[in-house]
Amino acid sequence: WSREEDMQHGAYHPVTQCKMTGALDADNNLTALHMRISGQSILFSLRPAALVNGKDPATFAGLNATGEAAIGYSIPNLLIDHSMRNPHVPPGFWRGVNVNHNAIYLECFMDELAHSAGQDPLEFRRRLMSKHPKHLAVLNAVAERIGWGTPAPKGVYRGLAQHMGYGSYVAGAAEISVSDGNKIKVLRIVAATDPGYAVNPAQIERQIAGSFVYGLSGLFYGGCTVKDGYIEQTNFDTYNSMRIAEMPKVESIIMPSGGFWGGVGEPTICVAGPAVLNAYFAATGKRIRSAPLRDQNITFA
Repeated sequence: WSREEDMQHGAYHPVTQCKMTGALDADNNLTALHMRISGQSILFSLRPAALVNGKDPATFAGLNATGEAAIGYSIPNLLIDHSMRNPHVPPGFWRGVNVNHNAIYLECFMDELAHSAGQDPLEFRRRLMSKHPKHLAVLNAVAERIGWGTPAPKGVYRGLAQHMGYGSYVAGAAEISVSDGNKIKVLRIVAATDPGYAVNPAQIERQIAGSFVYGLSGLFYGGCTVKDGYIEQTNFDTYNSMRIAEMPKVESIIMPSGGFWGGVGEPTICVAGPAVLNAYFAATGKRIRSAPLRDQNITFA
């Protein structure tokens, strides 16, 4: 196939949206969280035999109680459900898949809850993570490396995120600047990964760097559109990707804790988006709740 045939006749990242509801008690402790995800199921389209009682387990990547994609927070009352809606455009296993949007939902909302409670976003998370030491370890690592808690240079704003996917614990922290209210420059990206074992650290660093190309490209430029029954994007002139000149240096922290084998190529994609979006809020006081950013008239500086 030509690239044009491949892009117009493939399967696409699932389209989803999420309604988030949180409850804080009188002491501003998070006591309840409801995530309602609505949208496509990859397994319904490509592998219906893998559905469990009509449900798609892959939808809850990074949100499960245990396993290779577990949530990193202890919340007394937690409900995460999925209203499956399958339009005619077929979804598929775009790199990172469901952890990419689930991390944005959860980690951006955690930031919103922290600010609503008048708490530092890192400290707010830490209070919920005492029973999740591996999640907490990667989050602490990126926070320390980025200088969280110390003043950033003038005009520089920080955001962070953590998640789990493909058996690995990952976190990201970003420093950005914003000009004219809608032009973002990503100045610095820090990523921490605990894959259990690290056989080839140099390879892992390259996989993480590539992951952030995917993650930032999806955040700023991603998205395929349909017109008259056709996918409009046909090649890299109409489906953009981060260029070398746009990419910040990706600083990788590899911190294997042993005892398990996790992935290194796909997991860290998911924390790029929420780290930048949380930094954008810190810079502007505005929440962006939809991606790609080009649809919000927000560009890369």
